[in-house]
Amino acid sequence: MTTLMTILGIVVFVLGLLFSIAWHELGHLTWAKVFKVRVPQYMVGFGPTIWSRRKGDTEYGVKAIPLGGYIRMIGMFPPGADGKVTARSTSPWRSMIEDAREQSYEEIQPGDETRLFYTRKPWQRVIIMFFGPFMNLILAFVLFLVVLMGFGIPQAQPTISLVEKCVVATNSTAAQTGTCGATDPETPAAAAGLRAGDKITSFDGVTVTSYDQLQNQIRQHPDDQVTLGIERNGQSLTKTVKLTTNTLQAIDSNGNPTEGTVKAGFLGIAPITPTVQLGIGQSLDQMGSMASQGVSSIVALPSKIPSLWGAAFEGKQRSLDSPVGVIGVARVGGDVLAMHAPASARIATMLQLLAGLNLSLFLLNMLPLLPLDGGHIAGALWEAVRRRAAALFKRPDPGPFDVAKLMPVAYVVAGIFLCFTVLVMIADVVNPVHVG
Repeated sequence: MTTLMTILGIVVFVLGLLFSIAWHELGHLTWAKVFKVRVPQYMVGFGPTIWSRRKGDTEYGVKAIPLGGYIRMIGMFPPGADGKVTARSTSPWRSMIEDAREQSYEEIQPGDETRLFYTRKPWQRVIIMFFGPFMNLILAFVLFLVVLMGFGIPQAQPTISLVEKCVVATNSTAAQTGTCGATDPETPAAAAGLRAGDKITSFDGVTVTSYDQLQNQIRQHPDDQVTLGIERNGQSLTKTVKLTTNTLQAIDSNGNPTEGTVKAGFLGIAPITPTVQLGIGQSLDQMGSMASQGVSSIVALPSKIPSLWGAAFEGKQRSLDSPVGVIGVARVGGDVLAMHAPASARIATMLQLLAGLNLSLFLLNMLPLLPLDGGHIAGALWEAVRRRAAALFKRPDPGPFDVAKLMPVAYVVAGIFLCFTVLVMIADVVNPVHVG
């Protein structure tokens, strides 16, 4: 049964990925047609075509490899300085430019002269290119709202579910087995007589409003004597506790575990973690936090390469915040549906996984680099700036900005992305990330 649910989870994720890609390309297609750019192809996937159908002047289809998608618009690049499209050159860099220019014109038919992408106003090109990733952002927003407001998410509360008996390091064998040795000291919580069900209401006179706040305060006071306000069975109590220092899992500013351990203050309690449905304001705050974490993760991608290499080729442990690719996320999707948890929790986790995927697609595609959508947006914006400056200083119109000249850069960027994708794929196969 577990194997069946794992396979089902992978299939569900792949279908969700295909829908996300199709939804992305639909954003490009819709606005290309609004601004009367001819689109010969709308394809989900790469490689051999499995199915296609022509409607109007566009061929709609699905290809064999579900790792992306595209729409083909004619006239993506303007003609060269000589007004020609197929001029040749012995320079390999120049050939890249001319090949890209030629490909964007290879399907031009009589009457298409007014339907070329590059002839559209810069703001129209920005809309066409922006609405692909924006569709992913819309989908992520809707899915996150469904999860946060409909299903709810586990939220740790400053109420004790378990008092740990002894002080053991997070990365020790004793922590994994839950056993105490004869020489392991008693935890401050056990020594102070704290019990399961106690709600911690204050820390050294400061009102406690969340478990994250309490956790940060405990960690910041190693070996300090502190006063805790407790609510027990409807009665208010005060407990004086001598905290200790312990080796704990490192966390980020949002309380999420990160790679490595730290020495920090330790009390020795585990919180209750009920599933809480959030209001619209709380949901927006949560999504803002997720978007901020997504941006930080993308910025940090280069720094993850050494640990990915170690996980892929040196047998090192895969870090908690390691990037995962399509294969890795699909396997996580399989793990999610195979978890021993209520169906609602598994569905919510799968939806959150797909929401995170779409948020990542939005953030990555907005990078101002060719061949990403953000690179075309940057080119259109630069053209608008040049033309506005020329008009302001009464100079001749400089004409369209030739994005084709950036194709050598696009090939370098694509090569870097390809190498990183292959590295992540290998790590996902030989040393995958699992959830439980």
